[in-house]
Amino acid sequence: MQPETTYTIGIDFGSDSVRSLVVDTKDGATVATAVVAYPRWKQGLYCDPRWNQYRQHPLDYLESLEQCIREALQACGPEVAARICGISFDTTASTPVLTDATGTPLSLLPEFAEHPDAMFILWKDHTALAEADEINALSKRWEIDYTRYSGGSYSCEWAWAKMLHALRHAPELREKAYSWVEHCDWMAGLLTGNTRPETMPRSRCVAGHKAMWHEAWGGLPSASFFEAVDPLYNLFRGHLYTQTSTADECVGHLTEEWARRLGLRAGIAIGIGAIDCHFGAVGAGIRPGTLVKVMGTSTCDIAVATYDEIGDKAVRGICGQVDGSVLPGLVGLEAGQSAFGDIYAWFRRMLAWPLQQLCPERSDLEGEILNRLTEEAQKLPVTEEDPVALDWYNGRRTPDLDPRMRGAIEGLTLGTSAPAVFKALVEATAFGSRAINERFREEGVLIDEVIAIGGIARKSPFVMQTMADIAGMKIRVLDSDQACALGAAMFASVVSGVHPDIATAQQVMKPGFSAEYTPDPQRQAIYDKLYARYQSFGQSQKNS
Repeated sequence: MQPETTYTIGIDFGSDSVRSLVVDTKDGATVATAVVAYPRWKQGLYCDPRWNQYRQHPLDYLESLEQCIREALQACGPEVAARICGISFDTTASTPVLTDATGTPLSLLPEFAEHPDAMFILWKDHTALAEADEINALSKRWEIDYTRYSGGSYSCEWAWAKMLHALRHAPELREKAYSWVEHCDWMAGLLTGNTRPETMPRSRCVAGHKAMWHEAWGGLPSASFFEAVDPLYNLFRGHLYTQTSTADECVGHLTEEWARRLGLRAGIAIGIGAIDCHFGAVGAGIRPGTLVKVMGTSTCDIAVATYDEIGDKAVRGICGQVDGSVLPGLVGLEAGQSAFGDIYAWFRRMLAWPLQQLCPERSDLEGEILNRLTEEAQKLPVTEEDPVALDWYNGRRTPDLDPRMRGAIEGLTLGTSAPAVFKALVEATAFGSRAINERFREEGVLIDEVIAIGGIARKSPFVMQTMADIAGMKIRVLDSDQACALGAAMFASVVSGVHPDIATAQQVMKPGFSAEYTPDPQRQAIYDKLYARYQSFGQSQKNS
């Protein structure tokens, strides 16, 4: 008798929308999918790009989640819905929010329903620069450098800096502020009915990479350290956590309330979840020696290493190394670029401005700008005299965090065309990617293959060929539009007991590859020289 077919749901909370993926656990085949945009975010509410302020209302997550799952279930039918056995999810990070004593985000309280500092603070929000500087400065003087496993720096994009900034900027929140929670952890708490800050399950992945959690110092940094940064941190004393869970752990079961809201049966296993790019790497089949590049508006570069390979080493200048953050039993390593596709979008907006002002009725043409730029840019030869750009338009994430760095272009002349500038920007993003590869190798991390996932990897052969030429490595593109949600579905199959471990789930459920890019030796040789100019130019900007 054949075992009953089972299905899991992988949920991927992105920057703009949430998607749900219903997957067959025996082969990873997609049964149904749905994508729903966040309505308030789509209107630009609570955000101010002039100050790099990006906030999201928790209702965007809740309403979109309900709609998204119900749409996916409707597409796959009641027979499949009845056999769903597990749910796991990924979110952007660090995307934290202040909560009250029940674990309710302050923006769900009537008095703070429209207050930006009571919202979830999206990963790319850079309003907490000053707070991050203070954390970094004290870390270098403290008896323990709590940034040791975060690449040596703490980012303004991460939880501790953001929460302090919110408390400083909005003192009216302090009376109700009791704790804080990452988006990832809040979802697990909601679906399992466990949102109290002291007992809510916490993701090892998010805690280790974004909140300086590490077993070496017993969990989070000491309360005395944070008090020395600012006594406002005492609001959180005793209201957080010391233990964390890896993504293969079941942290509870779907409550009756959420079963009704989602159209599922109660009791389904719920996983703790993780950061989106980490689950994307799992969906791509990451293993030691593999570098997975998650390519979208920004990039995340994920690798894993054995304990023997890493030893006691702290890899310099990355976004963290955390035991079990990607695959249990291995050290997860994260790096990335804070702007990638966002740079191309910025250039498109620059060129579209006159069109918007003079011919608003032809706004349909704006979407064609990047297509035409790509067509012309890929016809251009690669020469040693080409303009060279820096990719730091949203600061530099890695190697060596510096959110104050800025983009720049050198080598322009009156003969430089728009396609030539676009080509330089594409090359800049590839140069930044190569710098990450080289830092991993310098630190002794094995990289013998590169797998790319994400929208750019699937849609832009020009960008991908440029990446391969500059990296000097073959790059394979995963045959999946939803690698992050697929990784979540894989872990859901483990937490529900269908597969014994994530290695088995990957082997059974991983898709193949849709494209492969091999370096062109002639272009690679020229790009080696342009990369040297990129490094020199970057150093001069850093020193200026």
